[in-house]
Amino acid sequence: MKTVFVVGAGPAGIYATQKLARAGHSVFLFNRDIKPGGLAEYGIYPTKDKMKGGLRKLFGRILDMPNVAYFGHSTVASGKALTIDLLREWNPAALVFAVGAQGTKKIGLPGEDSRGVYSAKDFVYNYNLLPPFTSQDFSTGKRVAVIGMGNVMADLAHWLLVDDPNLTAEEVIVIARRGPFDTKFDRREFDYIEEYLDCRALEDELGRIKESIAAVGQDTAKVAEASFPALAKPRQDPTGARLRFRFLSSPTAIHADKDGRIERLTITENELVPRNGGTTARATEKTSDLEVDTLIFAIGDIVDPTVGLPSNKGIFLTNPDQSQSEQAAYEVFDPQGAHVVKGNYVVGWARLASEGVVGKARYDAEQGVDHILKYLEGVSDGSTPSAAEIRASLDRKGLRPVTQDELAHLARAEQRQAGERGVTPFKFGIDQEMLAAIEAEKSKSGNAAA
Repeated sequence: MKTVFVVGAGPAGIYATQKLARAGHSVFLFNRDIKPGGLAEYGIYPTKDKMKGGLRKLFGRILDMPNVAYFGHSTVASGKALTIDLLREWNPAALVFAVGAQGTKKIGLPGEDSRGVYSAKDFVYNYNLLPPFTSQDFSTGKRVAVIGMGNVMADLAHWLLVDDPNLTAEEVIVIARRGPFDTKFDRREFDYIEEYLDCRALEDELGRIKESIAAVGQDTAKVAEASFPALAKPRQDPTGARLRFRFLSSPTAIHADKDGRIERLTITENELVPRNGGTTARATEKTSDLEVDTLIFAIGDIVDPTVGLPSNKGIFLTNPDQSQSEQAAYEVFDPQGAHVVKGNYVVGWARLASEGVVGKARYDAEQGVDHILKYLEGVSDGSTPSAAEIRASLDRKGLRPVTQDELAHLARAEQRQAGERGVTPFKFGIDQEMLAAIEAEKSKSGNAAA
């Protein structure tokens, strides 16, 4: 039996842990957050309780495997108490990084740091109650622009138009670089917000771009069938908040008011041109301004370089010699030494940012573990400290690692709060509240046992 460290307890990290543990290896799982689950816990839409509940139970069973040790609330990052170098000093047989794509993707617009401008990932973390995002300002106004038209956009519009307890948004404007035939959202996700679609405004928008997309053989008369079936249904204009689309447009500048909050967005009009058998969007010289007081970028994610792995242009670097071996795509590569970092691997979104959801993360993690298991056959287990020794070391460094058993205490505390408040489910949104709840539950359990 070898000892493997897995960093990150989202779907990729947990499924990697399961496969390694089933192969007989001891797995130490380090997680930034107190709770495991990653995007399965903090990215799936809040009201999808059945899906979240099923994943929680499954992940809980994996963490309860006898050869798995969980270290929640244990961030691995450069300059922090727990670093990659320290993990390597503890001499695991292999290190697997499943830390996801936690960086903030920016496109370098003037005014990008204005108040009211957010990345979709951070905004979703806020309404899904992930610390520390719950303590940060994600206020929204009446006119919200969302850049991108995939499923994340649909979730954002769902929250802003339906479930936001403040319901400040009167209009959500989706700004898309390409046209109406290039939507990326699933129909079932759009169904939640279809009643808010301003069909008259959409028809006007299709009229605006009709000639532009006709130049590449696209016909606006087929949009209803291809992307927006609401256009073919009996007309019922929304009476309150509205959802609008602005196609063939790219943001180019953000303008703030005297208080530093976005008040206007400059967009450049695009045109579609043929490319490689398909089409691509190309900027024109035409620009226009939209009055908006909130802007959310839903354009994908990048990795967080502060983890400490070699990275470039938003991705962690893997072995560039991938033509000879599938394993190379998972191996961490050090560009300074021009060599593979022996026994270090990336899986899931840490390897391919924003690729798929839970099922895709599981597949990628398990594919990566196949290669890791082969590697482990040829190495001996080092003198790795025990889980108790590592926890003691982290305690001395001022950290407060959370164990599998303590997760059960936290779950009971949240269930009790849900009952007392009459809400289902209830979730603590601040780390210190979670830690305090864990200690309170442990005290109650101790008193009951006595």
